Formats: sequence, C-alpha cells, structure tokens
Amino acid sequence: MTYVHAFTLAFMAFFAIMNPVSAVPVFLGLTQGDDAETARAVARKALLTAFLIVAVFSVAGKMIFELFGITLPALRIAGGLLVALVGFHMVQGTPSAVQQPSGGDQASAREAALSVAVSPLAMPLLAGPGTIATAMNLSAHTDPLHLALTLTAFALLCAITYLLLLNGRALVRWIGPSGLNALTRIMGLILAVIGTQMVIAGVKGAFHLAG
Repeated sequence: MTYVHAFTLAFMAFFAIMNPVSAVPVFLGLTQGDDAETARAVARKALLTAFLIVAVFSVAGKMIFELFGITLPALRIAGGLLVALVGFHMVQGTPSAVQQPSGGDQASAREAALSVAVSPLAMPLLAGPGTIATAMNLSAHTDPLHLALTLTAFALLCAITYLLLLNGRALVRWIGPSGLNALTRIMGLILAVIGTQMVIAGVKGAFHLAG
C-alpha cells in the first residue's frame, strides 16, 4: 500500500464515519442564541478536543481499553445514551443539563456555552466510538509513518469540518429564529435516533447478536 493510498483511505474512512455535514445542524442547535465569537470558540474547542481524542486512541487506544477494562460496545452504549438525552431535550425545546450546565458550572454564559464543545460535540458526535475504532484500526501498523498519515488525514478533516460549522451560521440569518427553532427540534429527533442506534449497536456487540 502506497502512502498516498494510505492517506486517502484514512481520510475517506474518517469522513464516512464522522460525517461532518450532519454535524452542522446539530452545532447550530447547540449554539443557538450564542454570538458569532462564542460559536467559533465552541467549534474550535470541539474539533481540537476531537483531534486530541483520536490522537490518544491512535497511539495508545488498545492499552487504554485494556487498562480500564473498557470495551467498544460499552463505549457505544454510554455515548448513545448521552446523545439520545441531548436529542430528547432539543425536541422538547428545553435546555439539557448536558447542553447547558446549571448551578456551579454556569460561572458565565460563555463558559456554559463552551461546555457543549467537549460533550456532546467532540465526544461522542465527532470523535465517537466508530471514529475511535477507525483510528485504532488505521494506526495498527509498525510503520510510524502510517500513524502520522492517519493523524494528518483526521487533522485535514477537522479543518474542513470547522469551515462547514462556521459557514452554517449563515443558515441562521437565512431561515430566521422560527425556522431555526423548527430545525433544532427536527435535529433533536434525529440526534435521539442516532443515540438510540448507537445503544442498539452497543447491545448487539456486547451480546454478540447478529443483524
């Protein structure tokens, strides 16, 4: 396998599993009401966190799983429940505790807004179980250059995703507040379904079920 082929394979694999286009409406829903500067900060923090997660699991994923006794199905179930919870609250039109922390976590409006960058945006939406498993598989080579190519491919995808998220803000001005509210509820439903599907996949993997 040539290095160009390896890079292309890694980029396409990450693009398919992360699907950055589908993250745009979710990002808009989670940053609704935030100013442009805060939204950019959320996007930067989410993508940087996602890259760090993928880098760590690319280098030491197998060791981490073995050290803590974590299985991929368990990660899918936990991530799926988190995503489904956020989606449920988006459908109801109420802020989720995951989406907008309360009490001591709300030191400032900006800090509360930035909290969604780590969860659920970076983990498990952008760097979810599928992305982590893909990174671990692509990095399972003795040649360190394959690891570098894998991380470079994901870094390029993060840069593209960042541009998509920022340009998605133009959609807010086009559809207006009522349109965004409807879009948020629709994406909340889709997010809940995605979370449920992740849980189903995790249960099937845990119990070795077919189908």
